[in-house]
Amino acid sequence: MNTSSCIGISTMKPCCRIWIGYRISSIFGGSHVKSSNSGKNNLLKSHSKSVRHCCYSNVKCQEKGYCKSEAGTGQRAFCVSDSSWGQSAVLAKNSFRIDKGSRKRGVLVIPRVGSDIRDHSTLIESHVNEKGFEKIYIQGGLNVKPLVIEKIETSNENVVKEEDNRVEVNGATVDLGILKDLNENVVVEREASEIEKEAWKLLRDSVVSYCGNPVGTVAANDPADKQPLNYDQVFIRDFVPSALAFLLNGEHDIVKNFLLHTLQLQSWEKTVDCYSPGQGLMPASFKVRTVPLDGSDGAFEEILDPDFGESAIGRVAPVDSGLWWIILLRAYGKITGDYALQERVDVQTGIRLILNLCLADGFDMFPSLLVTDGSCMIDRRMGIHGHPLEIQALFYAALRCSREMLIVNDGTKDLVAAINNRLSALSFHVREYYWVDMKKINEIYRYKTEEYSVDAINKFNIYPDQIPSWLVDWIPEEGGYLIGNLEPGHMDFRFFTLGNLWAIVSSLGTPKQNEGILNLIEAKWDDLVAHMPLKICYPALEYEEWRIITGSDPKNTPWSYHNGGSWPTLLWQFTLACIKMGRPELAQKAVALAEQRLSVDKWPEYYDTRSGRFIGKQSRLNQTWTIAGFLASKMLLENPEKASLLFWEEDYELLEICVCALSKTGRKKCSRSAARSQNHV
Repeated sequence: MNTSSCIGISTMKPCCRIWIGYRISSIFGGSHVKSSNSGKNNLLKSHSKSVRHCCYSNVKCQEKGYCKSEAGTGQRAFCVSDSSWGQSAVLAKNSFRIDKGSRKRGVLVIPRVGSDIRDHSTLIESHVNEKGFEKIYIQGGLNVKPLVIEKIETSNENVVKEEDNRVEVNGATVDLGILKDLNENVVVEREASEIEKEAWKLLRDSVVSYCGNPVGTVAANDPADKQPLNYDQVFIRDFVPSALAFLLNGEHDIVKNFLLHTLQLQSWEKTVDCYSPGQGLMPASFKVRTVPLDGSDGAFEEILDPDFGESAIGRVAPVDSGLWWIILLRAYGKITGDYALQERVDVQTGIRLILNLCLADGFDMFPSLLVTDGSCMIDRRMGIHGHPLEIQALFYAALRCSREMLIVNDGTKDLVAAINNRLSALSFHVREYYWVDMKKINEIYRYKTEEYSVDAINKFNIYPDQIPSWLVDWIPEEGGYLIGNLEPGHMDFRFFTLGNLWAIVSSLGTPKQNEGILNLIEAKWDDLVAHMPLKICYPALEYEEWRIITGSDPKNTPWSYHNGGSWPTLLWQFTLACIKMGRPELAQKAVALAEQRLSVDKWPEYYDTRSGRFIGKQSRLNQTWTIAGFLASKMLLENPEKASLLFWEEDYELLEICVCALSKTGRKKCSRSAARSQNHV
């Protein structure tokens, strides 16, 4: 057994120990690694089938704890070292930063030139010279020698000559030319508003630590809540806006820790009724628990207890957790410039396992992902089983992320080809069959049914009577949207906000469709935004439809919670979509609307009623992703260059890939060619 240790300081003075069961799937060309050779132990960075994380400490420890990992046969050590979480970093121009004490201070800002080249896969801060101007500026004061300028007149022109263009700063010589260039980029940071200071304090209060290091934020942190249920856990989807807020504020370590620790929880062998989840499944959430250490007096251990759905309402495994994890991993690399994390062997293996789970062949004929009800943000029965738009948009974004991050070699080239094929087929499928506007609804209204042939126009046998009466009067002349779901003989015409926003962010929709979605939101502002952005879906299920589809769910009553409630956390995704489409004024209008109420209402989880006027009847207060979504929106609007790192433009190469052309059957007819002109719009 090999033992390695690393010194770390923490308030809990813990000792970390991790036991890991190790396995590499043979489909990736890996083999079992033996630990007899101690020199190979640092290469054990692949996927762990089962993980037990614990952090134990004797209460008699006084000064420092130490992080210790023990690796045995087929095991690998994993330890996150103590970090300088919360320290300042190099920020983009026009950015603002709130430190832990919410103090106003000036920072030299050096713009970073964005690039996709990964020749330097390290943090930006590592390239900043310790003697640089930023350090001098923060320390305060320049011991500047007065300049003596001699003006020399000539017959043709006036020439200004500097007798001494170098000054002495703290004993070091500094070229004034460099200082002049740097000084042009110095931005005086604006003072944060009171609501922003409050939001940052609440966000930091929600941080969860494990072994002395921050690993995430709880879903809600309301001191008055006596029954937190699972709101005291760290959810993968909930943490994404928190992660973006920290990343945009220059605090990277908490995000890195979160990504690595959740990776260790992947494919945990918890079951429901003795059935194991698929390899690669990411948990919906995890909780840091402190339990007594067996056989030790006065010692305790910290363990990470994940939930894969076996404790959730309805016992449904989360489909979106792995997709959000991949999206956040890319965002971390884009914002920090640290691509080394995503290039690690264990991280690369984690990406492949998630993709293998999503791309597995099954009975489905569609390129969209088949999921059950309650497997995403709408985690209760709401009639979204089948192929809901939200999952398809996140799936598309995760595929695009993975194509950027995967290292192409003999073991991954087939996977990359499968990603390209799926991206092409999925984009065509959603653009062609999910999109509705006035023109498309009129076509559906005149559909013929019971068509049997490859030339059928009504491919899914949609009956025109399915067009709801509310839609006929609601759809604007200009604009449109992607419907919530598509299945044989069924179209769910509800407007689901998250799926439509991510269709814009990921370019799942065409440029014309993306513009149409924002046009519809603007035209139907009173319905989708009203007093609080934004409706999770529109319209709500009511009367008999609500009783049949939701099972008379008392929490999803009409215009509440998932059934037409207003969710402030959707604000940051709306902001990102608006910035991408060159319409930040829409996002600014929505942010200003939310800013008037969120702090006064104590940052609720959601709002009720058709116009979003009431705080949700069962809404948690101090909801973390409400707080983080507001902060992320503010920073994205002030740093549009950072926002540009988080969305995708149209990829025209994907439009040229046709899965039918790769088929061995040599089919000549392809429905894709009929819509190719639309895809290029």
